[in-house]
Amino acid sequence: MIRAKVVGAAGYGGVGIIELLLGHPGAEIACLVDAADIGTPISKLYPHLAGFCDMPLLDGNDPRAREPADVVFMSTPDGVGMKLAAAELAAGARVIDYSGDFRFNTPEAYADYATRIGRNPAHAAPELLSESVYGLAELHRSRIAGARLVGNPGCFAVSCILGLAPAVKHALVRLDSLICDCKTGVSGAGKKPSPGFHYPARYDHMNAYKLAGHQHVCEIERELSLQAGAPARVTFTAQVVPICRGIMSSLYAELNAGVTPGQVMEAYRAFYRSEKFVRIFPHDSGIGSSHVRGTNYCNLVVDVDSRTNKLRVISHIDNLVKGQAGSALQNMNIVCGLRENAGLDLPGRYP
Repeated sequence: MIRAKVVGAAGYGGVGIIELLLGHPGAEIACLVDAADIGTPISKLYPHLAGFCDMPLLDGNDPRAREPADVVFMSTPDGVGMKLAAAELAAGARVIDYSGDFRFNTPEAYADYATRIGRNPAHAAPELLSESVYGLAELHRSRIAGARLVGNPGCFAVSCILGLAPAVKHALVRLDSLICDCKTGVSGAGKKPSPGFHYPARYDHMNAYKLAGHQHVCEIERELSLQAGAPARVTFTAQVVPICRGIMSSLYAELNAGVTPGQVMEAYRAFYRSEKFVRIFPHDSGIGSSHVRGTNYCNLVVDVDSRTNKLRVISHIDNLVKGQAGSALQNMNIVCGLRENAGLDLPGRYP
């Protein structure tokens, strides 16, 4: 059995990986670590876990939290994982970090990201960046398989990259015409309360945010540029809508001359033919956010607006699963040589 430690266990990302690990046939939870609520059983914070996981939250310095684990999930804010990863790696663990700390392979690339979110651009463990692997399994499976350190992708990045990768890979669209219009549920802001996410402020209210520059743009542009073999630039808009969970990214791009709707659909189906967690649907399928709720799937509705010669892809994911804990577990499975969909082969709940 794979023994997994969860650091930052009390947040939404932490409880998400706990839920998935409880249903995994080849893994068990070694311990739960958090900076708050020390000694409190996780099931007291999340009563739906009662009888399934009643383990207490441990301080990081507790001897029980320092026992070796095979995999460590860092469900922590930016700046935390970079201070803890080296010790976990030295103890023989594989580390999967949720934050932006290890999504970039050079100090310069990290500095660009950190500047966008108002953090210190200096990385605390720059020597680890060169070995970190970007954890989007559909594009980097072979590198993840041999990795000690995986930087889990951002939730918006997952939806946008998977939605546009086939189009840029096969030169179907102009790389200077990419538009990502993204809507997320309020759980994307995390567990910590704030005035802007108080119920009266969110109910019946939608708004765009971080128009000056969202942090996920860095990884979206990098990954699409790698697929295209040329620089790709995106116009990105993030919006919060009054639902609990889910991301819907409406993606647009101008088709290159001569590209037909049939070529577009075939390119998408071929690109993802062997991918368990990406599903392609036609424009009249009626697919929405509820069809991925609680799952590790990315549903792509692929369409061409022939009137304007535009590609239109609607990408749906659950921000807390495929956009976070589900991708992390998928990466664990790959890193540990397990069946990739172990613990993830679930249809979700509907309605």
